[in-house]
Amino acid sequence: MSRTETGRTGAISGAGRGERGFAARLTAPLLLGSVLNPLNTTMISTGLVAIGHHFGIGAADTVWLISVLYLASAVAQPVLGKLADALGPRRVFLAGLVVVLASGLVGTLAPTFAWLVVSRLLLGIGTSAAYPAAMAVLRDESRRVGRAVPRPVLARLSFAALGSAAVGPTLGGFLVTVVGWRGIFAVNVPVSVVAFVTTLLWIPADPRRTATDTRGKAPRLALDPLGIGLFSTALTALVFFLLDLTHPMWWLLAPFAALTTALVWWQLRCATPFIDLRMLAGNGPLARTYLRHGLSYLLIYCVMYGYTQWLEEGRGYSSGHTGLLMLPMSVAALVCSLVGARTKGIRAPLTVACLLLTAGAGVLTLVSGDTPLAVLLLAGACFGVPQGLIGTSNQAAVARHAPADGIGSAAGLQRTAQYIGAITASSLIAVAYGQRADDGGLHVMASASVVLGLLLIVLTVSDRALRGRA
Repeated sequence: MSRTETGRTGAISGAGRGERGFAARLTAPLLLGSVLNPLNTTMISTGLVAIGHHFGIGAADTVWLISVLYLASAVAQPVLGKLADALGPRRVFLAGLVVVLASGLVGTLAPTFAWLVVSRLLLGIGTSAAYPAAMAVLRDESRRVGRAVPRPVLARLSFAALGSAAVGPTLGGFLVTVVGWRGIFAVNVPVSVVAFVTTLLWIPADPRRTATDTRGKAPRLALDPLGIGLFSTALTALVFFLLDLTHPMWWLLAPFAALTTALVWWQLRCATPFIDLRMLAGNGPLARTYLRHGLSYLLIYCVMYGYTQWLEEGRGYSSGHTGLLMLPMSVAALVCSLVGARTKGIRAPLTVACLLLTAGAGVLTLVSGDTPLAVLLLAGACFGVPQGLIGTSNQAAVARHAPADGIGSAAGLQRTAQYIGAITASSLIAVAYGQRADDGGLHVMASASVVLGLLLIVLTVSDRALRGRA
């Protein structure tokens, strides 16, 4: 078949057996591995109260199960993206699945809360390999067949991540009700095993990588360990400061500022920096995409964790009932992720998403213990639609503006922005709630979300780079 005929076959795509060179067997393991991180980020939201009761701790402590995964993911995503670009995505993908398997076993058998934190740390590292490695696998396949990755393939990857994140609260509530909170950790074991086996069987071996770049000057495997260390240490100091804003440790701001200054200084001088600040400074559309993505998920995760905790502690629903109440949000996210994948533009769906995020936060400022059930369902749905639109639209923006040979690390940085937003969300929840989720805490969180939503609207409608088609 000629390349022209191959292109025509690819245009048929999603309705048939799959695009030429991008068959279902290639994409199935990528999709399965890619659900692990977003699924685990949201699935635990309906298990936090049960975990807190089991170990005798409050919301300010269980929030570490959220933050440690995001802290690990924020650092590991771009690191593993660079490894996928340099060593080969299949190797990195398989190694990540092994770590996920270990995390599932640790969490299932954890005798103390500290072991649960270790499990989530491993989970953050292991699941971080999937998305950047999947993007690199598709890039290699694109080079092999001589054409760009079809939009429907990218849409399915985005749908897998968004769909799993959307159904996470409902699935978590089901598992807590049926088998207990340990089921949230145990489910990673069979999923990682199946993904590992199918990867071995269906994803081709990595193409041979040369030791030099396209100009033959610098080694391709250059991870910048100093940059990684400075970034992770600075971010850790910031997280520790944010997680106890009710009794802020102001002294942590000094090492954070010093480490950030050193990081910027080093990244501007390093030949192969961990974060290419010069590229970001010269690529405004990509930098704004990261900012917009992180701010959007700050609002989304405030609801994912803050609203679900309030439904259980403030309203008195069980984990199973809370999962069911979040179902409209999940369904809306799934439907709108499909709509977003088929949308050619970027600006319009993002604008709609920002408006709904702000409106949903506004609704939450008014709810209380006696608010009608229909209003609670409406509030959740207002946050489901943006989940579906934001993920697909910002992924398309990254694909449009990222350097062609650095898609793995660019995709990793997109997720890093998302996780920094999530870390900030968990900090806001800890400040608002303290030891218990009540009406007053929910209103504080929602009011802050309204202000951030208005800022997000301005950032989106004023970005000229979003005009035109993806």
